[in-house]
Amino acid sequence: MDGRAAEVQSPASHAPEKLAWLKPAVFLGSLAPLLSIVLRFVQGQFVDPVSEALNLLGLLALIFIIASLACTPLQLISGWKWPLRLRKMLGLFGFLYALLHFALYAAVDQGFDFKIIFEDITTRRFIAVGFAAFVLMIPLALTSTGGAIRRMGAQRWKNLHKLAYLVAILAVIHFVWRVKSDYTQPLIYGGIVVVLLAVRLLKRAKRS
Repeated sequence: MDGRAAEVQSPASHAPEKLAWLKPAVFLGSLAPLLSIVLRFVQGQFVDPVSEALNLLGLLALIFIIASLACTPLQLISGWKWPLRLRKMLGLFGFLYALLHFALYAAVDQGFDFKIIFEDITTRRFIAVGFAAFVLMIPLALTSTGGAIRRMGAQRWKNLHKLAYLVAILAVIHFVWRVKSDYTQPLIYGGIVVVLLAVRLLKRAKRS
């Protein structure tokens, strides 16, 4: 979901497959937190099941969004090509966890009471900004395919996927406004987003 379409077309994409275990391992590892949440939910290990599951799913969404954004800076700094192969998968897992986060809120927490959901979105700022981040993720997820790049053109696709950084910023703001006392964790994630964006901007400035 992080937008550098040109890298999709890079010679590395035509190189012989290496690290064949990497993507399956990352895929299974990305599902492991969801399985853990489901098992803890079923076994009654949560004190406040809905609230705790909501918080964990939201945190996982943010972590995977940031992980997908980290792939390109890591490649730029290290020269390794393998991070780019994980970028789309990590971004889609970010969307999956965001979707589950919102679905749990809408279906279980609010019982599909759309009047209350609408009121929450329009009157509670942390929900509003979180919902905005989720909505922006939808076109990114829908266009995370090679076919979408061909249909849109590399430059338009690349410009669209720059929204991934806006999504990350909104998600961090959602986190900051959600917590009530200790801001350490959301500020750490916000700092990581700033560093990743700075790496991209510095590399772009050097090329120009």
